[in-house]
Amino acid sequence: MHLKEIQVINFKSWSEAQFEFSPKLNCFVGLNGGGKTNLLDAIHYLCLSKSYFGNRDNRNIKQGTDFFMVEGEFERKGENEKLSCALKKGAKKVLKRNKKEYEKLADHIGLFPAVVISPYDRDLIIDSSETRRRFIDNVISQGNSEYLFHIMRYNKALQQRNSLLKFFAANHKFDAEALDLYDQQLIEHGTYVSQKRAEFCEQLRPRIEFYYQFISSDAEQASIDYKSQFLEQEASEGLKANLERDRLLQYSNWGVHRDDLKFKLDGKSVRDYGSQGQQKSYLIALKLAQYEFIRDKQGLVPILLLDDIFDKLDEERVAKLVKLVHDEEFGQIFITDTHIDRTGDLVKQIDPDARIINVNEFNGSESV
Repeated sequence: MHLKEIQVINFKSWSEAQFEFSPKLNCFVGLNGGGKTNLLDAIHYLCLSKSYFGNRDNRNIKQGTDFFMVEGEFERKGENEKLSCALKKGAKKVLKRNKKEYEKLADHIGLFPAVVISPYDRDLIIDSSETRRRFIDNVISQGNSEYLFHIMRYNKALQQRNSLLKFFAANHKFDAEALDLYDQQLIEHGTYVSQKRAEFCEQLRPRIEFYYQFISSDAEQASIDYKSQFLEQEASEGLKANLERDRLLQYSNWGVHRDDLKFKLDGKSVRDYGSQGQQKSYLIALKLAQYEFIRDKQGLVPILLLDDIFDKLDEERVAKLVKLVHDEEFGQIFITDTHIDRTGDLVKQIDPDARIINVNEFNGSESV
């Protein structure tokens, strides 16, 4: 699978522009604020129907305009496919595949897989467990629509249970049978979610170890651990044991919404003990492991988006990484960099047919 061309209108810093791409290696180069990362995000929108950088959809509409549109043509399983994503202020987001609008955006997830490696990934290490749960949910959902169903149902039941706890507190009453209805939903959907998350981490662990060793050339052993209350205690017992605390805090304190991932080097926390360089290498290893997981699960080769990769590694290691992902087991790659000559020299040595796009040559982009 690869993206053949893209058109953006009023998307972030871009007024209007259109680009054609190589099926293998592509680079957006230019000064900071030129819109390079915004183009990667436009690709992410087409693949996954949302921004990678967590922006609300309406914040991606170019200032001074009232809508954005991103259109792209893909080659997927030997067929040409056209995707478009558009949003007008005050209206709902519209995603179309071959001019047919999706009834549910969730139906699109996994059909056009993509993986991003970005400086923003450091949030996975330093932020709260919610960020890591969101990561694991996004990865598994790309190749497992049943998982997406269960996590959505779990979150809905959790929200309803929390609302009921607040209602009990406000009205000085308690109905165990009403609460039990939501407990059963949390158990049913949470059991599935916990199982799939545990399987995911087991499959990711050797991949992370391999890629960390490749990138860092260090002797440290990289690993990932999955922490879940569902693995430590029987679900119904866990909910009962926390009932009084739940009533007091008016919030559910037990379940897969409390899960976390532990990133480690030689058994020590990457967040607490890893140097900046070790953290960067670990994150790249994690994302390449994610790429391989999605590829193997779906039978589709994802698009790989490398944002400002020189921020993470020195030139020697970047060259090593680009050579790795240019292997036949990887698919289409997009790279952003501020140094035109550096990227051009490196990329052309690896792939003479690479497409290098200097965003400063396009008038459709304005500094942000």
